[in-house]
Amino acid sequence: MKDIIFTEKATAPTAPYSQAIRAGSTVYLAGVCGDDPATGKLMGSGDMTVEATYAMENLKNTLEAAGGTMEDIVKVQVYVTDITKLPAFNAVYQRYFPVGHLPARIAMEISRLADGANLELDAIAVLD
Repeated sequence: MKDIIFTEKATAPTAPYSQAIRAGSTVYLAGVCGDDPATGKLMGSGDMTVEATYAMENLKNTLEAAGGTMEDIVKVQVYVTDITKLPAFNAVYQRYFPVGHLPARIAMEISRLADGANLELDAIAVLD
């Protein structure tokens, strides 16, 4: 059995996908960018700290709608259009995970993301 997860506290899908799917105790979180959920607009104008904060909040809010917390995340995939901005992303990222609860992760530079985003991340969480 699977449940489709939706929350207005995260950016609504702009293409044919769900914000997250919960299958048993596993939650698959779709890619999130630094969009403002209220307006759907990309935030930060290229400022990675702002864009990363919105993306992490979108991820957190979607996971909470599925019944989880950031401590439940086991894997994160990070896509950036400029790898030199990864340290700025990492500074924001570390604020969302308690010491000792860092998930497995991959980070990679790609040429472009939808709608001019500089960052996108997705995650997998396992709920207890």
